[in-house]
Amino acid sequence: EVIAKLSQMMRYMIYDSNHPRVLLSKELEYMENYISLERLRLNNQIPIKFTVEGNTEEVWIAPLIFITFLENAFKHGVSNSNPKAWVTIDIQIQGKQCVYTVENSKPSSNVNGTEKSGIGLQNVQRRLELSYPHQYQIKIEDKPDLYFVQLQLEL
Repeated sequence: EVIAKLSQMMRYMIYDSNHPRVLLSKELEYMENYISLERLRLNNQIPIKFTVEGNTEEVWIAPLIFITFLENAFKHGVSNSNPKAWVTIDIQIQGKQCVYTVENSKPSSNVNGTEKSGIGLQNVQRRLELSYPHQYQIKIEDKPDLYFVQLQLEL
């Protein structure tokens, strides 16, 4: 199962992500595979909620634009040693607008505090400027107990 998911993810990264736009359904499949692997890594002990609302058919987006926020949620906010850890991912399609929200718990003592570089966020902001100039809004809240990111895209 793990090898199949990894091979699907690699296939997407090698072949599909080289295009300026991909079907949202392909991006969602990539994200679902990533979440499944994280669930396995965390022994299904951390609540992870992933919801998609709206009509995702024939919606095209820039590839791998969502994954940085998802990776950060697991990298900085989730571990087996924190029984109160959680991650919530939500994608809503409303007409020509996509609202992507990732929210995660933060450890009470920030063990990874020295690892924060912000390179991933800088890169995704540059990609957003290139792919969606003046067509996106990003809201980031870094609170003591949670991290919240919301990206609104005009499709």
